[in-house]
Amino acid sequence: MRQTFQRAFLDTHEKVAVITLNDDATINALSTGMVESLNAALDRIEKDSHRAVVVTGVGRGFCSGADMKELPARREEGAGQVLERLFHPLFRRLRDLPMPVVTAVNGPAVGIGMSLALMGDLIVASRGASFLLSFTRIGLVPDGGLTFLLPRLIGLARAREMALLADRLPADRALEWGLVNCVVDHSQLMDEAIGLALRLAEGPAALPLTRRLFWDEKGYEAQLAREAAAQEKAGATDDFLEGLVAFREKREPRFSGR
Repeated sequence: MRQTFQRAFLDTHEKVAVITLNDDATINALSTGMVESLNAALDRIEKDSHRAVVVTGVGRGFCSGADMKELPARREEGAGQVLERLFHPLFRRLRDLPMPVVTAVNGPAVGIGMSLALMGDLIVASRGASFLLSFTRIGLVPDGGLTFLLPRLIGLARAREMALLADRLPADRALEWGLVNCVVDHSQLMDEAIGLALRLAEGPAALPLTRRLFWDEKGYEAQLAREAAAQEKAGATDDFLEGLVAFREKREPRFSGR
């Protein structure tokens, strides 16, 4: 039975819950409404007897990152404050779930949308998927825990390359680099992801304990705080304003270094 929220829906496959981001118009941007919908889906999952979760996106991509229409208002509040108020509680909640998480990356995972993809204990990508740290393109810094998770998955040199150059990483190379566990044809993506989740759901009570052992929670929390502080500074720069204007005008930004 499908349960529908404002910008996501929830399906059940035996002991597996499947959360689907559902805002194709924005390529499933992580807007305020999307975060609220994901939290509502997690509320339902925690009340039921699910033993594994799959997270995926509808339509053209997995998640395009933060909703660009909301960024000007977030600048007024303070970019670091928004992270701690809106996004960090969601990521902590995914980290602390008492069940394994599989992410099924059906297309581009961009910015903080890539952070969401990396919250999976196992990550399955379609051949058309890609990963992009787009932050420097609009004058911001990586957030959502990316600077903690990414070097641990692909190494420091490659993580720096992705963050500083903001080049797109296609799925096949993501597999070579160790960012994802497997790459499959798009038509096989959900079968593969649900199949893995069903295997996890049949596992022992030790599995949730095992997944938590791989989290350096103090390190993760420290890095979230560092990202928020850096984002607060970046969000107050002239270059961030220029990045927003350039995005709206569909042109390359002309950064001044201020």
